[in-house]
Amino acid sequence: MTDRVQLRSRTVLITGGTSGIGRELARQLLERGNTVIVTGRDAARLAETKAALPGVHTIVSDVADAAAISALHDEVVARFPALDVLINNAGIMRNLNLNQERSLEDVSREIDTNLTGPVRMVQKFLPHLKAQKESLLVNVSSGLAFIPMPISPVYCATKAAMHSFTQSLRVQLEGTSVRVIELAPPGVETPLFRGEFAEEMGSQKGMDVAVLGRHALAGIASGKLEIRPGLANVLKVMSRLAPSLVFKQLAKVKQAKPAQLP
Repeated sequence: MTDRVQLRSRTVLITGGTSGIGRELARQLLERGNTVIVTGRDAARLAETKAALPGVHTIVSDVADAAAISALHDEVVARFPALDVLINNAGIMRNLNLNQERSLEDVSREIDTNLTGPVRMVQKFLPHLKAQKESLLVNVSSGLAFIPMPISPVYCATKAAMHSFTQSLRVQLEGTSVRVIELAPPGVETPLFRGEFAEEMGSQKGMDVAVLGRHALAGIASGKLEIRPGLANVLKVMSRLAPSLVFKQLAKVKQAKPAQLP
């Protein structure tokens, strides 16, 4: 499918919508006249998001919790039966030093949120999306899905897995009403970029989150199935042309300080 996509008067569910990319997508989708529901684990942050975006609907939910996903599905389908867009955006990225001891539960947190969560969301919501005339399923991966940055080993592995999962899902859903899209952002100026990785990134600038949002929605509207703004597209191209060279450059980004034990 390469035809243009209507992004008005739709009902959109965005996981992880209280900050960064998720919140910006919610803002821009609201401006286009859509019904937008966002989820997050923190009720206070959801309330703050609601105050900043008065038209948004908020639901407390954690994608790392299978029972919470089932409850979210039941609530959303009951309250918003016209739901026809799911954006799997919730994710965490950590500056993780595997040379230090960590609990088994802690070391796999990114897998639970970034990979297991979206896979479960797709499995649970897919029957409803397939029942709609035209629906969208957007998985947010990363430019680091194509070439990893070693200081975030588990995060990069989850995003590479999401890229692979999305490709397979797209093939399996051919002939249905569901269009499967991957959004692979570059580094974006978000609280995470300036928090967890502030020392490592130094003076490097990420893409403005509003610019990323415009690229994402323009790509979806134009019918693109894989959207790679800015440096994310460079990483995809270089993963084919010179993967070892780029990986060596990314490996030069070292942990600026020892990671704290959980």
